[in-house]
Amino acid sequence: MNWLKVKLVIVLLCLCQSVIAQNELMDLLQSSSDQNEIDYTTATFKSTRLLNGHSIETRTEGVLEFVISHRFGRLNGGVSELYGLDQSFVRFALEYGITDQINVGFGRSSFDKTVDGFFKYRVLRQSNKTPLTITTFTSLAIDTRTFANEAIQDRFAFRMDYTSQVLFARKFSPKFSLQISPTFVHRNFAPGNEANDILIIGIGGRYKLTNRLAIDWEYFPQFRHDDHDLENATSVGLEIETGGHVFQLIFSNATQMIEKGFLTETRDNFWDGDIHFGFNISRAFNLKTHK
Repeated sequence: MNWLKVKLVIVLLCLCQSVIAQNELMDLLQSSSDQNEIDYTTATFKSTRLLNGHSIETRTEGVLEFVISHRFGRLNGGVSELYGLDQSFVRFALEYGITDQINVGFGRSSFDKTVDGFFKYRVLRQSNKTPLTITTFTSLAIDTRTFANEAIQDRFAFRMDYTSQVLFARKFSPKFSLQISPTFVHRNFAPGNEANDILIIGIGGRYKLTNRLAIDWEYFPQFRHDDHDLENATSVGLEIETGGHVFQLIFSNATQMIEKGFLTETRDNFWDGDIHFGFNISRAFNLKTHK
């Protein structure tokens, strides 16, 4: 009888060891599966614009976004200028997601009557395997005003300006995201002794206050020394998400709303109080049914 008990104990121990081994194998397989699964980061920024400049975000395939941007005069213009509200500049734009990674857009600004178009491509997306999101951006702007300087031949090429950017961003936590924006602007015609080619290294970020409220900021220092009247574009803003809308209240020393303008033609000093109030509002429409 004792021998039977010993054999029974041995069998039970073997069964327990088998169950433990099976559980360990399942845990190992599950862990391996989790490691192979890519978990992409979402909502690094809520808009395709940080404030004035583009963010790394792209619209998904089949989404058409309508963007309205307004900038007003200086707040320090006083009550006679209604603190800048007597002056107004506006830009209307349409942006479309050809794929989740590729976006194109077209806009028209009242400032200098400028028409612009852009191409945006998300090269890399932050995930549990990738530390950053990288997006490339290129744009072309055309000044459609009557050519004012009769001493200079009016060539169509003189009206064109080009911008190229590589945008690097990381979402460090559910609340905080940071973006670095190396930028190159080429102007076919530069007035006076200004440079045709300008390099800018932009930096900006977003801090989430609540589920629908965030603070955004951006700063674009220029690497140039030929025109001391030009200022670095500086902006802070409050971002409000309301359903299909993203509404950004902006305080900036720049009045232009496209890259070649606010990056290379800003002459107001943010720190001296030359601040312009403005806003961006966007509405997305899904034109394609996703299966």
